[in-house]
Amino acid sequence: MAQAQVTRALCICTTLEEFDQVHGLALQYPNFWASVGVHPDNEDVMEPSLQDLVSRGSMDKVVAIGETGLDYYRLGERTLADMEWQRERFQTHIRAARAIAKPLVIHTRSASGDTLDILRAEGENGSAGSAGGVFHCFTETIEVAKAALDLGFYISFSGIVTFKSAQDIRDVAAMVPMDRMLIETDSPYLAPVPFRGKTNNPSYVPHVAKQLALVKDCSVESIAQATSRNFSKLFKLQIA
Repeated sequence: MAQAQVTRALCICTTLEEFDQVHGLALQYPNFWASVGVHPDNEDVMEPSLQDLVSRGSMDKVVAIGETGLDYYRLGERTLADMEWQRERFQTHIRAARAIAKPLVIHTRSASGDTLDILRAEGENGSAGSAGGVFHCFTETIEVAKAALDLGFYISFSGIVTFKSAQDIRDVAAMVPMDRMLIETDSPYLAPVPFRGKTNNPSYVPHVAKQLALVKDCSVESIAQATSRNFSKLFKLQIA
């Protein structure tokens, strides 16, 4: 990361069982922070209560609630009605984020309508008292991106934006204002070109920034400065 001039990282928690390890990373390095949450795709894991998330979310260097949201991609034989447990889990995360004024890290796949509806129903509309947050590793349509922005959320782009087949995501990036944009790995997945197919890591993030600079017709430095500033603002960090 240091050699690639990547100066900060958010270590994402996806189960309560792994929280201590994720939190330990954040405590070990001054430029790492952690989240706490249970990913919507994770079944047969400890189900988080409101207090579980509030207590861990209040710990030192825990700056976000999530990864949370909805994922209907692997329904299999199940119906949308069968996914009520996911919706309830998502609601618990939103209520925890609001309780401790920490932003949400949102995952949504094949479920954008319900994701947006639940956020609105829980009062996430960008007004005072909203938790806000980021739609991470964005893969949805321009319409979904606009709706997320209207609710006060940021949009984060991963290595997908460099893929030849991802012109639709580049179109979204062209639309998203510079002051609402973030970049990420989604490690260990989605390494950007020219590393596609390899295990992703934070030193590859500059390749995402380079692609966004082409899309936005600006310098890589401008993308780096904007996304670093947005990271600090979203996660309420007193760093340049």
